[in-house]
Amino acid sequence: MLERLNALYPVRYTALAVCAVIALLSLFTWVAFGVGGGWFLLFGALTALGVWDLRQTRKAVLRNYPVIGHLRFMLEYVRPEIRQYFIESDTEAQPFSRSQRSLVYARAKGETDKRPFGSQRDMKANGHEWINHSIAPTVLPTHDFRITIGGPDCSQPYEASVFNISAMSFGALSANAIQALNAGAARGRFAHDTGEGSISAWHRLHGGDLIWEIGSGYFGCRSDDGRFSEEKFVANALDPQVKMIELKLSQGAKPGHGGVLPGAKVTAEIAAARGVPEGVDCVSPAAHSAFGTPLEMLAFIARLRQLSGGKPVGFKLCIGHPWEWFAIVKAMLKTGITPDFIVVDGAEGGTGAAPLEFIDHVGAPLQEGLRLVHNTLVGVNLRERIRVGCAGKVVSAFDIARALAIGADWCNSARGFMFALGCIQAQSCHTGQCPTGVTTQDPLRQQALVVPDKAERVWRFHQNTLRALQELVQAAGLRHPGEITAQHLVRRVSDNEVRLLANLLPTTAPGALLDDDPEGEHAVFTTWWRRASAESFSLPA
Repeated sequence: MLERLNALYPVRYTALAVCAVIALLSLFTWVAFGVGGGWFLLFGALTALGVWDLRQTRKAVLRNYPVIGHLRFMLEYVRPEIRQYFIESDTEAQPFSRSQRSLVYARAKGETDKRPFGSQRDMKANGHEWINHSIAPTVLPTHDFRITIGGPDCSQPYEASVFNISAMSFGALSANAIQALNAGAARGRFAHDTGEGSISAWHRLHGGDLIWEIGSGYFGCRSDDGRFSEEKFVANALDPQVKMIELKLSQGAKPGHGGVLPGAKVTAEIAAARGVPEGVDCVSPAAHSAFGTPLEMLAFIARLRQLSGGKPVGFKLCIGHPWEWFAIVKAMLKTGITPDFIVVDGAEGGTGAAPLEFIDHVGAPLQEGLRLVHNTLVGVNLRERIRVGCAGKVVSAFDIARALAIGADWCNSARGFMFALGCIQAQSCHTGQCPTGVTTQDPLRQQALVVPDKAERVWRFHQNTLRALQELVQAAGLRHPGEITAQHLVRRVSDNEVRLLANLLPTTAPGALLDDDPEGEHAVFTTWWRRASAESFSLPA
């Protein structure tokens, strides 16, 4: 019946026809009886909208379904919120589950993080992991776990927390968000990575410890032509608030991809922090111009350490071609120059907006990247000399314990601290329309983020997460998180089998790579280690 009616009259135009009829009727009652003026204005406007829908040429849905077609776009707009609040389960991670977010919110607010009635996780599911406990647990005096970062060539080592704020630039985050993060870091004595957008006035306001990240745009240490400036570097690097300097080679969100901050977004404050002209496109190239080979990169790191007065200098990367990483390690062996630290960014991490292909399919995930870095340094007897940090969806104490077990010395978190600030995972970070004022430069929107309150939450999240880590370490019968190894973690691999993580992840014998013939080692070493060269990031012909 409906099909026969549709052949005579397109049923999809019914909404427009109804609006037009009601508009005419309300016009009649308005003129004749003086009532219905409001209805005429409403349905007259809807009728005009329907006529415009029929005439516009950009959206086929609206041409075929005038007026009512807008409902489709409205539902699409609110779909993430509907899914997040009403459909997805507590353990479904998209990209962070409600359970993960709720844990951060509770710890940041100082509310209970305890859960009744047992685990919501399916412990029979493949991939489920746990840490083995001891029947002789320890009692530790503090949750303030620290490590010393600084190799033999470093004269100003840094006593770092095992849990710090990962790289997020001013510009990506609002001024109020940067202030709150830094104020929380100052209170908790943990580090705040500036991101490659350099050090803004908001980073300096509360005096929290800074890790100054230097990317390919050399923001904060940049000459007028966009190259590295030693003079400007020294001006920032000697600031006592800067505790470490991190050379960014790549990031988990979009490894191998540069970026452009459009000139319209380059405000006076952002321009001052980055050392670029206001209102002009701010370009981050995909590659560095200060060096072109592994040997030049290590010389550059040594120069940065000298210019900074001996502060710890390292680099951050998301693992890509393994031979490029091997080339850097071979340059360390050839020159004797080593970074004080290396931060491994997992491909699952990252607050930066990027093309979907890069987010989903470029770069090594944290487990594989971190394990490769750890094993390589063990294989050349440099692991004790170089500290290794990591980032990639780390929000809980178990996340920290797991990362330390597979090779890290400390962890950074970006999105975890964003949740502590009040982020609701609206995933509109790149639009400037952040509903909580965390990732916007709109002065009205960011007023919603009250700095003293959010700084308190940042501090509480850090403290309560480390207290939970303390309880895990005690339960395992250990004295420090650094004692957690892959021997302590177990993973289910089938319905009827579990394995120690140590038996699932590859290992490298100490010094096994020094003879340049890693026979019997993992295939990545037997395939690429011998072919990598300290002279080039490329494979020899």
